[in-house]
Formats: sequence, C-alpha cells, structure tokens
Amino acid sequence: MIGDSGVGKTSLIMRFTKNIFHSEFLNSIGVDFKSKDLRVDGKRIKLQIWDTAGQERYRTITSSYYKGAHAIVVVFDITNRSSFEHILRWMEDINKYAKENVLKFVVGNKSDLIQEREVKYEEARALASEMNATYFNVSAKENENINEFFESATRIFLIKYNLYVEEENENKKVTLDRRQSRSSTKRKSKNKDEEC
Repeated sequence: MIGDSGVGKTSLIMRFTKNIFHSEFLNSIGVDFKSKDLRVDGKRIKLQIWDTAGQERYRTITSSYYKGAHAIVVVFDITNRSSFEHILRWMEDINKYAKENVLKFVVGNKSDLIQEREVKYEEARALASEMNATYFNVSAKENENINEFFESATRIFLIKYNLYVEEENENKKVTLDRRQSRSSTKRKSKNKDEEC
C-alpha cells in the first residue's frame, strides 16, 4: 500500500485488520505490515498487507518492497487534490520497480468528507482505468467500503492466478510468498487453506 503521507494508508489497514480508527495523525516510519485471514467465496486466504511511509525520504526503502508484491494499492485523499495528482508519480515507481504483471488498485480515501471533496469519483475512476488499475472509494473513519475493497481485490487476485479452479486434490496449498512463489505451488499440504 503506497501513496502520499497523510492519505490514510495506515488507517485503512488498521480498520481492516483490527477494526479500529485513530483520528490523530502519526507519520509511518519506513515499512510495517499486518496480516488478516479472509474468507472469499468459500476460500480462506491469508492477506499480508505492507504499510509504507509516504514521505519522500523513505521512497528508496519502500520501493524495494515493490518487486515481491502481487498487488499494489495506491491510496489518495479525495479532499487533497495534490495527493491525487501524485498518483502518476507513484505509478511510475510501480512500473519501474514492480513485476510487470502486478495487480494495481487506486483507492480514494475519506469518502465521508463529501463537502470537502476535491476529486470527483468519475475523474479518479477514469485515471485508474488509464493506468490499468481498479478504482475504489472508501472511508477508513466510517468503515465504508473497506471490507468490500479487500474482498474484491482478493477475488481479482484469485481470478488472475487461476486459483478459482477446483483441483482434484483438495489438499493443495498455494503459497504466494515472494521467497517461495516459484516452487511452493508444487508442494502439497494437509491444510486446505490458501495463503497469498
């Protein structure tokens, strides 16, 4: 999860993983991660979500995490026009450092602040479409569309990697960790769950 400082990346992750929201703003330092088990269409998925700092001085550190990501979420604040305009710069980093086929999402946070909106939904959606990314409007504060976003993103991931196909062997375990992505799909486990 990437984007300008203050757009609410940490708030989104904390709302999704812990269902908590803190109104006071604290800058993230470097990179942190949270994980959560999610059930989508009968499949149990373990999501590992990396929270990156948005300040310029951390960009070299955070960009090193792009390569191992299966999906990258660019977050902007719908009440902050410049955070929206910086999406192009973040996408340039994705194209430079991430895998060629990485899934891309654009998320407009703070949708509860309708009166302060500086970016229209249609405009954000059009930009995301140009970047071959899927767009979502959310509010971490009001818990609007947060679960829907992560569930939809996971569903798109499952489809992209053909993990919806029913296998004859029900014991198959798919691990898509960046260190094991090449070999782990061949290994079998008694655990019926999938991790990504």
